[in-house]
Amino acid sequence: MNQLHQETKCIQAGYTPKNGESRMIPIVQSTTFKYDTSEEMGKLFDLEAEGYFYTRLQNPTSDYVAEKICALEGGTKAMLTSSGQAASFFSVFNICSAGDHLISSAAIYGGTYNLFAVTMKKMGISVTFVDPDCTDEELEAAFQPNTKLVFGETIANPALVILDIERFAKAAHAHGVPLVIDNTFATPINCRPFAWGADIVIHSTTKYMDGHDATVGGCIVDSGRFDWLAYADKFPGLTTPDDSYHGVTYAERFGKEGAYITKATAQLMRDLGATPAPMNAYLLNLGLESLHLRMERHCANALQIATFLQEHEKIAWVNYAGLEGNRYYERAKKYMPNGTCGVVTFGVKGGRAAAETFMAHLQRIMIATHVADARTCILHPASSTHRQMTDAELTAAGVGADLVRLSVGLEHVEDLIADLQQALAQV
Repeated sequence: MNQLHQETKCIQAGYTPKNGESRMIPIVQSTTFKYDTSEEMGKLFDLEAEGYFYTRLQNPTSDYVAEKICALEGGTKAMLTSSGQAASFFSVFNICSAGDHLISSAAIYGGTYNLFAVTMKKMGISVTFVDPDCTDEELEAAFQPNTKLVFGETIANPALVILDIERFAKAAHAHGVPLVIDNTFATPINCRPFAWGADIVIHSTTKYMDGHDATVGGCIVDSGRFDWLAYADKFPGLTTPDDSYHGVTYAERFGKEGAYITKATAQLMRDLGATPAPMNAYLLNLGLESLHLRMERHCANALQIATFLQEHEKIAWVNYAGLEGNRYYERAKKYMPNGTCGVVTFGVKGGRAAAETFMAHLQRIMIATHVADARTCILHPASSTHRQMTDAELTAAGVGADLVRLSVGLEHVEDLIADLQQALAQV
């Protein structure tokens, strides 16, 4: 499957029907699965056999879709979660516990920032946020003896910072820890972080992967390359016996390719139950089938709109890595030569008040907290998604008080530009 083009994987990966079976992924709308003997079911509980016994842990429909995303990213094993936030939490909590530390880019989604800085702090896990464009010396200084991972976003939401994945991976590996990358905005159509040294990739599948405002979800994909046993003292959850599963040692039983996701399923999904509904997984798969086509259109529309905004007299600044002269233009060409995403940020001259006037007069473009789907929508993050952050934190995250986030959809670009034009005329 890894030899196929991404377009073919979007359609065919994850599920191959046998003779006479459903061509579409089946919706296994059942919580429970029947076995003929207790011994057969016991093998599942002992992780000695593959199969299903309760949808809170695993479900065939979800696994088919996870396998498709795994193939798109070039990983070895994947799992779906009930939301992108659940994927963010599981990806970290699977290898961090009380007393541990992680390093994160400061330019990340506000909800993830709050998860790390507030919620996980209450669990005894500390975080050091670093400027994604920090020097090598500053990045090195952030590591501590108890650091367990480094986290970043391919394209930061909403700052649109393009992370230097290769550099962050090199730093993480020098300290014997994995790099976890949120690849939501780029998707595996435009960037495959494993090719640049990332070890674990996560997604909010709610965004481009679903692409139609239909279903919330998340996904975690393991590259299968990080050698947990080589750093056994750092990762006891993977390299020492798990008493809750009859003493299984995940890294020994399942190897580099399967240990991380198996543990996340057997422990975290079992205990926390952030599982997607089978119907949601089915809807997600429908979105994945057109992902390659949609991303091309999102990027083309966004570039035209970014160019229009850059030339408009009432716009103070525009941030889109596809624009020549953008500070991340060359980095985007390296990691995402076919385009970045459909999200553009900009500031209206006159600050907050002018931005509010502009947004109030939009007719086709909707004000919404959502982002990255077929319908164009717009948001002022400082007063919504990032409102829990102080002005200093907003600045550190690259989300100024005047920033407007425009998620460019699949409508005809001339209609979108006309709507922007008439709204700006009211400022």
